[in-house]
Amino acid sequence: MVRKEGELMEFDPHGLKFDNNGLIPAIAQDAVSGEVLMMAWMNAAAIEKTLSTGNVTYWSRSRAQFWVKGETSGHVQELVEFRVDCDRDCLLLKVKQVGPACHTNRQSCFYTLVVDGAEKITSEPLI
Repeated sequence: MVRKEGELMEFDPHGLKFDNNGLIPAIAQDAVSGEVLMMAWMNAAAIEKTLSTGNVTYWSRSRAQFWVKGETSGHVQELVEFRVDCDRDCLLLKVKQVGPACHTNRQSCFYTLVVDGAEKITSEPLI
């Protein structure tokens, strides 16, 4: 089915393409600067929680539980925009980031640049 620009259709998280563990990658991007902040995983219930509360909720694979971003650190992500890619197998979350996004206290988790076969750290922790 080809959809046209501006066409509205009810969103059902179960219509997304999840992996065998019921997860889908979600990329968090700063809604103002466009900087890619982090990548984490969501399941259908985390998506529903995110959309209903406006606070980004991921699924922690290591803890096997919901992870409300910033719940313990205070470094919350407020959802500004929720997008689905063309294959419906990846999400883009445009967010208002409060504090660092990375657990290393950097603004972005993508602070390691690989250049000419070497790794270079591109930012220091904010805190």
